[in-house]
Amino acid sequence: MNASPTLILAQARFELHRNARGKLVLSFPGGPTWEGVVPVRAFPIQSPEWGISLLNAEGHEVAWVDALTELAQPAQDLIREALESREFMPEIQAILNVSGFTTPCTWRVRTDRGETSFVLRGAEDIRRLNGNTLLITDSHGIHFLIRNTEALSRDSRKILDRFK
Repeated sequence: MNASPTLILAQARFELHRNARGKLVLSFPGGPTWEGVVPVRAFPIQSPEWGISLLNAEGHEVAWVDALTELAQPAQDLIREALESREFMPEIQAILNVSGFTTPCTWRVRTDRGETSFVLRGAEDIRRLNGNTLLITDSHGIHFLIRNTEALSRDSRKILDRFK
């Protein structure tokens, strides 16, 4: 295994697979191999499919992927799977109800990972990232993303408007 922090751009062909212990292994034909690589998004909210760094076990960047869709399969799926297991930021699709319009209050929402509820401590825990994108932090520090407030139902937007 080469532990060198040499940066190799992913435009060069590489192979990515899981070893018997479930770790991602990155190798270049006739070049270095790294076991235990970890993908990290440069822009997880604005551009989740663009700018992905592959870090070795020491945390050094060993490869850069400009666009995930430019990679061959199964590398795309392996990277997406690794990112999903590492990142947890449910995307809110609907606000079903809230326990009240003063904080703290309990929100029941439908996300891309199913229905859940969480406690919103205060309106300051709803942050506008840009335009129509919001990041909501619950009382346990879990981040919930609303990628586009305009895509929410009218009822969901009415509830949200009471807190912004």
